[in-house]
Amino acid sequence: MDKEIEILKILEENAKVNAEEISEMTGFSKTEIEEIIRKLEDSRTILKYKTIVDWEKVGEEFIFAVIEVRVSLTREKGYDDIAKRIAKFPEVHAIRLVSGEYDFQVIVKGKNLKDVAFFVSEKISTIPEVKSTVTHFVLKSYKEEGVTLFEDEEDRRLAIVP
Repeated sequence: MDKEIEILKILEENAKVNAEEISEMTGFSKTEIEEIIRKLEDSRTILKYKTIVDWEKVGEEFIFAVIEVRVSLTREKGYDDIAKRIAKFPEVHAIRLVSGEYDFQVIVKGKNLKDVAFFVSEKISTIPEVKSTVTHFVLKSYKEEGVTLFEDEEDRRLAIVP
């Protein structure tokens, strides 16, 4: 299990690293690493390899919104049932059960404000168990998945020497 965790930490930091590079980093054999990775993929421990893109740098922009969703539970429909239904929409980037004043935090990705508004009014709000929603539009992202989306600028202030 320790080997699995070490390999997972390496892959989480850089999904492009290959078995040979992991072997050099850990001292495990390349064959052993390939077997462990295959096992982790088959067991759905590794769900996806992902690239984080700063879309603004290539002129492609999307609108993200954080939607707070309050629901009413029934005997037939619990949190998991409602979350699975919401998660099936392609616009849903992430959904989380949270504590506090609302039940779910839903992250939605759309082409523009109108797309997101339509999604909320026509898809989320029409689910019978949904009591209310509050939508917050993301104005700018500074960090995604642990990666900062800005470059540190050097301090150009003059030093004051006493």
